[in-house]
Amino acid sequence: MTGDELSFKEMCTRFDVTPRTLRYYEYIELLQPRKEGRARYYGPREVARMTLILRGRRFGFSLEEIRQWLQIYDKQGSREQYEVWIGMAERQLAVLDQQLKEMQGARDELEELRRATAEELSRMD
Repeated sequence: MTGDELSFKEMCTRFDVTPRTLRYYEYIELLQPRKEGRARYYGPREVARMTLILRGRRFGFSLEEIRQWLQIYDKQGSREQYEVWIGMAERQLAVLDQQLKEMQGARDELEELRRATAEELSRMD
């Protein structure tokens, strides 16, 4: 292991993921650590990729979309790659906007139900 590499355990700790998650990302080839026997070592490239994977998951992208995102990241950005990324981001922003709208509606409904229940409770006194 070199000084700029993380062990499997260190990678799990740094990114707060389970060993199963890390192994799965390797299995589906989102990550490709250096291997020595059974040991795995993650250099700066893999750390950066893991950062992007978790960011993509937080944004709600599927693993396949994240794979495409990583392919763009791995290559020198061409106009076409940037256009594809912008399209992916715009689609996901629309999804997130819809989810926000639905969540606000659910919150408003819950707030109204809480208010009505509190009024009913106050009439019982």
